[in-house]
Amino acid sequence: MSNREAKTDVILIGAGIMSATLGTLLKELVPEWNIKVFEKLDKAGEESSNEWNNAGTGHAALCELNYTVEKPDGSVDISKAIKINEQFQVSMQFWSYLVNSKRLQNPQDFIMPLPHMSLVQGDQNVTFLKKRFEAMSNNPLFQGMEFSDVPEKLLEWIPLIMEGRKLDEPIAATKIDSGTDVNFGALTRMLFDHLTSKNVEINYKHSVNDIKRKNDGSWELKVRNLDSSRIESHTAKFVFIGGGGGSLHLLQKSGIPEGKHIGGFPVSGIFMVCNNPDVVAEHHAKVYGKAKVGAPPMSVPHLDTRFIENKKSLLFGPFAGFSPKFLKTGSLLDLVTSVKPNNVLTMLAAGAKEMSLTKYLIQQVMLSKEQRMEELREFIPNAKTEDWDLVVAGQRVQVIKDTEAGGKGTLQFGTEVITAADGSIAALLGASPGASTAVHVMLEVIKKCFPQHTKEWEPKIKEMIPSYGVSLMENPELLQKIHTSTAQTLGFGEKEMVFS
Repeated sequence: MSNREAKTDVILIGAGIMSATLGTLLKELVPEWNIKVFEKLDKAGEESSNEWNNAGTGHAALCELNYTVEKPDGSVDISKAIKINEQFQVSMQFWSYLVNSKRLQNPQDFIMPLPHMSLVQGDQNVTFLKKRFEAMSNNPLFQGMEFSDVPEKLLEWIPLIMEGRKLDEPIAATKIDSGTDVNFGALTRMLFDHLTSKNVEINYKHSVNDIKRKNDGSWELKVRNLDSSRIESHTAKFVFIGGGGGSLHLLQKSGIPEGKHIGGFPVSGIFMVCNNPDVVAEHHAKVYGKAKVGAPPMSVPHLDTRFIENKKSLLFGPFAGFSPKFLKTGSLLDLVTSVKPNNVLTMLAAGAKEMSLTKYLIQQVMLSKEQRMEELREFIPNAKTEDWDLVVAGQRVQVIKDTEAGGKGTLQFGTEVITAADGSIAALLGASPGASTAVHVMLEVIKKCFPQHTKEWEPKIKEMIPSYGVSLMENPELLQKIHTSTAQTLGFGEKEMVFS
């Protein structure tokens, strides 16, 4: 194939949840389009989407305190929480559509109902949590949220966390039962199985080495077949770069002006996983705490029930680590080679600004297992060292760019989509809430990159996502209808599954 050019309509780089979602949406909207996927690894969903490489939280802002901020007047701003919740509702609707239309089977293989909780200690934090609860519980999106600062009630909710705890300062929690645990690795693999059945060509062990625009506006990719080492040439009218941490280098190679003045800083995650089934059985929730002063938002500690490989697990973290790699399977030169003449000042400015982050990362890297256990004991007072093992989670590349609000070299903690002016190429960068909002993010990519088709595709999009273009918060009847139907389709109304 090295001597001839293979032409196609759409090329997706990376076989993670984002490419899986975009490919599935496009196959519903324009089944006749030819789609090719190139993935460096030998199977789908092995990097950021893998179930051991992320927290598995269906991010709907039910428990994550960093999505709600206290304003100077003491009130709590929940606008970001509303936005993220509505975006997660879009994902739930699309997944329900895929189950109802038999594109996906056995939803319990990728999503399970699980209470989401926020837990805080100390007068100031308890006051904040109560104000947050009052602001959120009045909103239809967060209906059913409960608050308690009564230790006996908290013992009912979270016995593992409350047993053996010294109650020398106030403690409080919120709880909402409509939370979820999502196995994004399993969902990614299921979506790629579906795409394969729709004649999407998925090429594993194929690494995209270069990407250049041709005179006719299409894109030419040089792709290395890792088995044969041959370089293949592929062209497409539209390219999506969804390679996790690897996206930044490919965006830079594309040469689009929108990709300039953007840098990336890698942060790796480490979780502690419980190996004692008796301890695992005592906890049934995702419980999020508050990040320590000076710690970045992605370091919020949480104790999570997880459902992985038909087994109930218990994870605590994340602890931050550092590696210059942009992917777990990346190169030690990733960070150095991402610095270009057009982003070097942005990167240097970020380095000067983020000294506290650097200090935090150094402290985290130096932690011993016993020091990590001490942090765990702030959640589980009776935790025993022998019951817990360390597992290295995924690499996340935090986006660094120049912004009006933050100035030069501002670290971004969300998900960023970079699109060429003509819509012929898009790249996804950044981290949380990422996978949870994949459907919303990919619909935005479709809207930006295919504006000429928006009107024609809208009826189909509304069939898949009934709330498309509508604020659920302002339409409580539609919200209730959607909640009921998605819960029924995804199996939340059924008796809780029993796992070994």
